[in-house]
Amino acid sequence: MKIHAIDTGLFKLDGGAMFGVVPKSMWQKVYPADANNMCTWAMRSLLIEDGNRLLLIDAGLGDKQDAKFFSRVDYQPAGVLDRSLGALGFGRADVTDVFLTHLHFDHVGGAVVRRPDGALVPAFSNATYWSNPAHWDWATHPNPREKASFLTENILPLQESGQLRFLDPAAGAPAALPQFRELLFADGHTEKLMVPVLEYKGRTLAFMSDLLPSAAHLPLPYVMGYDMRPLVTMAEKEAVLARAAAENWVLLLQHDHLTEACTVQQTERGVALAERLRISDL
Repeated sequence: MKIHAIDTGLFKLDGGAMFGVVPKSMWQKVYPADANNMCTWAMRSLLIEDGNRLLLIDAGLGDKQDAKFFSRVDYQPAGVLDRSLGALGFGRADVTDVFLTHLHFDHVGGAVVRRPDGALVPAFSNATYWSNPAHWDWATHPNPREKASFLTENILPLQESGQLRFLDPAAGAPAALPQFRELLFADGHTEKLMVPVLEYKGRTLAFMSDLLPSAAHLPLPYVMGYDMRPLVTMAEKEAVLARAAAENWVLLLQHDHLTEACTVQQTERGVALAERLRISDL
């Protein structure tokens, strides 16, 4: 097995929204904002080569939204995902599986493309797309607070194509995706977000998605304003970080444009950063 960090571009979100109730005077010391209070965030996917399987975890924002949409998040659609795959010798047709941690636009937008005739189709024509039933129902019947993050054009074409499959949250390690040792499910950020855990070169890796968007979010109160159930996020994050510290996990960080991955350690003040890592050095 080989793993690769896949760059799908950078975008900006309001720092206050990303750090919730934590004052700017505290979070800006570890993750600075620009003059408009906007912070730069990565949309880092993970590519797993395993025999005849090529598995992509999340697909970034994509390029099919209009200029007004992109301007709100200061995103430049410029084929970054294709260049990242191409640099490794792959194209979209080589991807056999697309695992979607959840269906917010910055994770699933690149999974669907708009053809010249206007039709919306899966971006990876030969891939099986993976979600879970509870999150799919949550995303396709969104609550008013989260509705702007679930865009039908990013979601429904996957089902209409026949390429969508569901994983069972009660099943533990998914037999259909043996690359994952286990799947963790989290309900604080959104309903049934999936955090895949895998073994790689003798180490345990966890792709943290929005349960831990950056190393700056390690302190328990540092919870995004976007989270549906912030107290649940705190409890879920505390439990995963305790395991990560005890078992020396490598945490793969999806949105931290400064740090690709890290390890953590238990201290008198709780779990804290131990070491920053690059995925290519694992």
